[in-house]
Amino acid sequence: MNHSPYTNDVAVARTFEQVFFELRRVIVGQTRLLERMLVGLLSRGHCLLESVPGLAKTLAAETLATVVGGSFARIQFTPDLLPSDIVGTRIYRGSTEKFDVELGPAFVNFLLTDEINRAPAKVQSALLEVMAEQQITIGGVTYPVPRPFFVVATQNPIESEGVYQMPEAQRDRFMMKIVLSHPSQTEELEILDRMAVSAPVPSQVIDLHELVELQQRADAIFVDRSVAQYAVDLVQATRTPAQFGLADLTTSIGLGASPRATLNLVRGAKAIALLRARNYTTPQDVFDVAPEVLRHRLMLTYDALAQDITPDHIINRILSSVPATWVSPKPNDPFR
Repeated sequence: MNHSPYTNDVAVARTFEQVFFELRRVIVGQTRLLERMLVGLLSRGHCLLESVPGLAKTLAAETLATVVGGSFARIQFTPDLLPSDIVGTRIYRGSTEKFDVELGPAFVNFLLTDEINRAPAKVQSALLEVMAEQQITIGGVTYPVPRPFFVVATQNPIESEGVYQMPEAQRDRFMMKIVLSHPSQTEELEILDRMAVSAPVPSQVIDLHELVELQQRADAIFVDRSVAQYAVDLVQATRTPAQFGLADLTTSIGLGASPRATLNLVRGAKAIALLRARNYTTPQDVFDVAPEVLRHRLMLTYDALAQDITPDHIINRILSSVPATWVSPKPNDPFR
């Protein structure tokens, strides 16, 4: 017997309304951040957040964990951090003359790694291995991390001292890079009003079993061939821009996005369609997640950097130039 609460898209929509309500009780503004974090979570991806300090990155991740009933841990990355500080290690107990395994803070559903670019490459690699393999091997024994497993990494764009540049191959492991902005004057006043009384405490809306079912719903969202072609075209435009009438970008892009970007564009489109109570994707869904999926995957040339050309500038040019052709799916196409 199926005891699922999500028998139709109306029930799914109602659930996400409740989730967003609880998130917004705690987080003022940052609507795009909250939606994109949910997209990453539903897609089983991981998110890289970039902003100056004080824009509620930690609070957003911790609040999302509470709302979906997941365990949460935060690791402050520093230059002296070791891989064992993340994944755990074997400890010799003199009383028993045996080695015991002490698991690290990575064994949670929601892991926030603060200032990931402050730790050396071997520590970043240890984290990214967990993200990719969903398991950790200590002393020859493999330990799976809890499911679902969602990593939110942060980095500060203005710091330069004591910072280790994250290699391109490691950045590519993150599904999305989300850039945060400062709140508006109205939002900042609302923050003061809320904190004048007491900090709001979020309530749990769903549990982890329901979250896994929502992830499965996202997997089953219908993707028309024309939508998939649009995702492929966007990524191809980062590699061969002249093919799409963007020959002037050839000297700005040193390396385009990988096939992993195409996969994540489609996965993100599925998740955002689910958030919008649809059982099919449209080119607009791909368009909406494209900046976050592509911006950390483009390697710019020295000429582009010298001219202060940014990945977002190139992505905007591509989005405004690459056409999308969409064939509407059958209106009664069910979740599959």
